[in-house]
Amino acid sequence: MKNQIAINNNSVLFEVNKRLEDVTKNSNVKTYQIRSISSSVFKLIDNKSIANILLLCEKLLEKRKWEYGVIAYDWAFRIKTQYSKDTFFVFERWLKTYVTGWGDCDDFCTHAFGELLSQYNTLFPKVVQWTEHPDFWVRRAAAVILIYPIKKMRFNELEPFTIVDRLMNDEHDLVLKGYGWMLKIYSTIKPDEVYHYVKNNQMIMPRVSFRYAIEKYDDYTRKCLMQKN
Repeated sequence: MKNQIAINNNSVLFEVNKRLEDVTKNSNVKTYQIRSISSSVFKLIDNKSIANILLLCEKLLEKRKWEYGVIAYDWAFRIKTQYSKDTFFVFERWLKTYVTGWGDCDDFCTHAFGELLSQYNTLFPKVVQWTEHPDFWVRRAAAVILIYPIKKMRFNELEPFTIVDRLMNDEHDLVLKGYGWMLKIYSTIKPDEVYHYVKNNQMIMPRVSFRYAIEKYDDYTRKCLMQKN
């Protein structure tokens, strides 16, 4: 059985390499093309247990190429019904080892990693720790990972404002935009809470974060928010 799984895994990885090689000959390769390959090759995997899928994902991530990462994060998301709290430690290691910019961060955190947190809100304290990480994409992830649970209305034990408080004047523009984006999404669910938070912090919140945060409000509300106290 183990030999059969290994043979199938090798065949799957070979197929990924072959199809990516064909599509990436065109320098203008699009994300949807990579996702199409991801979907079709996933069907070829015989053993779809979480242990085996995460093993395959790791093999793809070790390539350290964007297109392989897209497939890895997609496959990880496809097995969401098998997640456990222990999956967090695998995903966190991926975040700190293989993610190297905002694109990978957002893809991973607004799908697979966000789904995991939506299932296990009690893991939030571990996310809070990312706000002090030296890599900007890990700090950005602390905010962006909340977007999926917020959209799915599965965030009862999450504290978005705690993340914003800790990232308020981060030195990196993409971290500021990240939590501003999260606040924008949060404002569609909790408009009054976000309104008061932004109003109370408008004197210290960087302009880029502020602009993102208020984007979903109507013209009158945005005007009120932009007025200085």
